[in-house]
Amino acid sequence: MSGQQRDRRYSAAWRTGTKVVLPPLIKAVMKRDWQGYQHFPRQGGMLVAANHLSYADWPAMALFVHEAGRYPAFMIKSSAFDVKLIGTLLRGCGQLPVRRGEADAANVLKVAEQALADGECVVIYPEGTVTRDPEQWPMLARTGVARLALATRVPVIPVAQWGAQDILPYGTTKPHLWPRHTVRMLAGPPVDLTEFDGKPFTRDVLRGATNAIMADVTKLLAELRGGQPPAEPYHPAVARRAARQAARAQEGGPQEDGAQEGGAPEGGAQEAAAAVTPGSQPEPGPGPDPREATPT
Repeated sequence: MSGQQRDRRYSAAWRTGTKVVLPPLIKAVMKRDWQGYQHFPRQGGMLVAANHLSYADWPAMALFVHEAGRYPAFMIKSSAFDVKLIGTLLRGCGQLPVRRGEADAANVLKVAEQALADGECVVIYPEGTVTRDPEQWPMLARTGVARLALATRVPVIPVAQWGAQDILPYGTTKPHLWPRHTVRMLAGPPVDLTEFDGKPFTRDVLRGATNAIMADVTKLLAELRGGQPPAEPYHPAVARRAARQAARAQEGGPQEDGAQEGGAPEGGAQEAAAAVTPGSQPEPGPGPDPREATPT
């Protein structure tokens, strides 16, 4: 065993405790139809990239990863680690604090890169927040997932999920626990990112790799839920601009030229943090994301 393996940043006892206590509780609130475990590497660093539908995603994903033979490490805002008792539990379980406000994207993702180097299974929601697509297809993703994948060269396992939104619809605080809803999960083979190997982390490279990852996730979701996904992913900034233009047209006001709002810059530290941190973007809703203060 290497010195790095001996000097773990988590407690084996804490992790064992969560493996004993949490699975029965999660199983009690949902029925499961889960497939694709064979695509999970048995050991070594790996990324799980999934679509994001509800604050109930995290317990379902945690159990899915656990039953695939890995322990999930979620990216969580560092402020949660300052909460008494909760912070102790998060540290003990080896969850990953994200220190927002860093000036460089590489610093924001540094903790995740180290976890992957240590052989962890890191779970990422590339959209950065619950999808705003009206039909709940994956929306335009942030590029932090691509930066992590290309920097570490670990396998990226796409996972589609459907059903957690029936347990806790986004924007509500009261879960629908009875009758139990079925949460469906489908994992696919590692995303092929070979065309991006060795290339500098330019805007186009990061966007291309991110799109490749999300294309696989969306394809799996189409297989899981049926239906045809949109040709282009929903872009919240574009949708807001279109709504403003429609409102101005109705009022007879001037139209926007389309150059004022094209979304957040890609590849920066703020985007990197949003791409991997549960609940990292300020959105209207029921309150703080449970993943910010709940061990996985």
